[in-house]
Amino acid sequence: MPHIGAPELVIIVILALIIFGPGKLPELGKAVGKTIREFRRSSSEIMDEVESSATKDKKEEQLIEAAKG
Repeated sequence: MPHIGAPELVIIVILALIIFGPGKLPELGKAVGKTIREFRRSSSEIMDEVESSATKDKKEEQLIEAAKG
């Protein structure tokens, strides 16, 4: 996936200004920021849950091996 450079970013900002107008742009930016923040928080929670589950499974396996041996 190609990276967005400065010229592309300028075009996107100009289009946003034309479509939404300068009055709605701060509200739109705030909504996008909240959405990104919520996504990151949810992703972090899911990763923590997966890691703790993997750690729990590994400890259970160690206990089973210790009980057998």
